[in-house]
Amino acid sequence: MIVRRFMHWARTAGAAQRAEAAAALARVYLIADLEPADREEAELALTGLLDDPSPLVRRALAEAFASAPEAPHPIVLGLADDQSDISSIVLGRSPVLSDSDLIDCAAIGDAIAQSAVALRPSVSAAVAAAIAEVGAREALISLAINPGADVPDFSLRRMVERFGFDAEMREALLLRPGLPAALRADLVAAMADALRAFVTEREWISGERAQRVTRDACEQARVIIAATSQEGENGAAALVAHLRACGQLTASLLLRALLSGNASLLEAALAELSGLPLLRVRGLTRDWRGVGFAALYRKAGLPEALLPAFRAAIEALGKGDIGDVSGASLSRQRVERVLTACEAENTGELDSLLAVLRRFAAEAARDEARQFSAALPAAEGAIGLAAAADMPVLPEAEEAPLWLTDQDAFEAMPVGITIDLAAIEAELAAA
Repeated sequence: MIVRRFMHWARTAGAAQRAEAAAALARVYLIADLEPADREEAELALTGLLDDPSPLVRRALAEAFASAPEAPHPIVLGLADDQSDISSIVLGRSPVLSDSDLIDCAAIGDAIAQSAVALRPSVSAAVAAAIAEVGAREALISLAINPGADVPDFSLRRMVERFGFDAEMREALLLRPGLPAALRADLVAAMADALRAFVTEREWISGERAQRVTRDACEQARVIIAATSQEGENGAAALVAHLRACGQLTASLLLRALLSGNASLLEAALAELSGLPLLRVRGLTRDWRGVGFAALYRKAGLPEALLPAFRAAIEALGKGDIGDVSGASLSRQRVERVLTACEAENTGELDSLLAVLRRFAAEAARDEARQFSAALPAAEGAIGLAAAADMPVLPEAEEAPLWLTDQDAFEAMPVGITIDLAAIEAELAAA
């Protein structure tokens, strides 16, 4: 009976009053122990409010039912199909909505509704994959920054394919913990493409130079990714397989990795290219002087002209007097040793290789200079303080000091001299 009276009253009440009454009726439905007949009438009344012309009423329903597991599924689903500022309330919180409901709402919703789904406390892999495939840019960024979203690797890659040119998208993906090394390499490639297009459109540098700069930067970044990855051998193998599939596994990259002290990337690449087990590849690589390594090198399809450089790089890698063992950046000493060894064997066919090695040497020297420059201010400050502590006391100057201001002169004036201000004021008045 009360529900019937409410429905009659709602026909003439104002929007604000209807909204307040709708929220009260929803709370009664969720909390009160109603008789089955009264509960059925209440649900019918609440369902009828889905057609209320005022968004205030429908918003009140959405806020009342958003977090309730006992909320009626038809009403919550109807609210999820409402305008975005209403649907996002239940899409972001309601436990009543199933994965299929969320996928369907994300497929037909706008960026606000999709972002609400992407920011739910828990997002299943199926829902995340659907958003990654059809979601707007804002929804994909929301999905990337949500730690509760179970985003499969193929969906992350799809996000890079769709919006890798967007800086905010790249930043959001890079902030995800445990991002695979292959995906980090994809983000680097996407950023390089965006930067290359930016500088060439403005004609700051030529297209050829931009291509070369971005290629070198991408190779450097891939070596750093391989060296800093927490995935171990499996991560290196997955990265190599991905780079090979993308056409980015080059001899220059492998030589750079060796010269940076990262032998695992070369071993994983030789295993991938030759089809031999990794343990077998490691044994042949250790005996780099033998014919076995040369056969492995040729089986992997690497350029014959670069074999002396790889042998010299492996030899330099075994030297214990080179301090840089991070595997993330070029070692100038290691590059110079390989360059010297190749120059000794060059009869003209290694000219291109020597040009590459000289570029590596210049890059390593610049990196070393940057590191030295970054550490210089702190060192100079320490030296300055030590020098100041040991500085002898100089004798006082015989000449009168140079006063910087009148106040300084007045404060430093000898005590025996006095100034008659009254006499000065009288003299000025007489003038």
